[in-house]
Amino acid sequence: MKRHLRQIVVVFSVVFLFSLACVATTGGSALPGVHQKQDVPQSSQAPPYVLRTNVDLVVLRATVRDHKGAPISGLGKENFQVFEDKVLQPIESFSHEDVPVTIGLVIDNSGSMRPKHADVTAAALAFVRSSNPEDQIFVVNFNEHVSMGLPSNVPFTNNATQLETALTKNAMTGMTALYDAITVALEQVQKGKWDKKVLIVVSDGGDNASKRSLAQVMSMVNQSNALVYTIGIFDVSDEDKNPHVLKQLSSASGGESFSPQSLPEILPICEQIAHDVRSQYTITFAPVNKTQDGAYRSISVRARATGGGRRLTVITRAGYSAPSNLHASESSSSIRP
Repeated sequence: MKRHLRQIVVVFSVVFLFSLACVATTGGSALPGVHQKQDVPQSSQAPPYVLRTNVDLVVLRATVRDHKGAPISGLGKENFQVFEDKVLQPIESFSHEDVPVTIGLVIDNSGSMRPKHADVTAAALAFVRSSNPEDQIFVVNFNEHVSMGLPSNVPFTNNATQLETALTKNAMTGMTALYDAITVALEQVQKGKWDKKVLIVVSDGGDNASKRSLAQVMSMVNQSNALVYTIGIFDVSDEDKNPHVLKQLSSASGGESFSPQSLPEILPICEQIAHDVRSQYTITFAPVNKTQDGAYRSISVRARATGGGRRLTVITRAGYSAPSNLHASESSSSIRP
């Protein structure tokens, strides 16, 4: 009897060890046809941040317009082509829906903006009223100093009264630290819970007080998933105005740059931005080029009307900075431009 029991135990042990071997060699699943992504092996000397997934995904937000500039809805995955460094990429996923957004309003409070402040505030509040009730919104005010508009215990809100107070509480005086303000806003928007992130920057584009440089800010934009929309309000006599900087920031991120010719134009521009944010297409692709060299990759997206019709204008980001082996993330990651 005892010998019989020992035989049973031996057989059970062999089966158990064989099962463990199967699980180890199939990435944690012994079921046929189930394939999981393999983690990159880590040694005891591995750096603290190691990319552990095989494939990074690039997520694009795209606005589509016809030849008259009117927004186009109702397109499908088959209407789009995505190119990275001029190489056609396979589209992994595609969607077109209104989703909640984390939004930063970055408002120039320097002395040159004083006569324009009432119109800027009204336009920003019009944007708030056009937003999704679940949106997270914050305010960054700046002159030569940068400050958060909301109280320290309120990182985000969609309350119009709180946002109006945040937009109007600062005196309009001093110089302009635009690059520092965008840096703070990019850091704050990443703390929001929604995947889609937008900054709206209202300024004359000049900078005469920042500690950060334009090159540093552009590097952050290229690595960020935030869309940057800029509204340039310029005085002819302002020697510090720089509309090119605002266009450069928007183009790199996939947003748009606007230069209203009069103050009343600011309000409809903010309403247009709110509509565009609500009606964008989301396109995801896994880059054919898997090299993690930190290099900049250019992106272009083409779209045609259904049935092979007229080619449409697609507004999306110009490119992104690829992951680097030296600074890769330890957890599963997506590049979300």
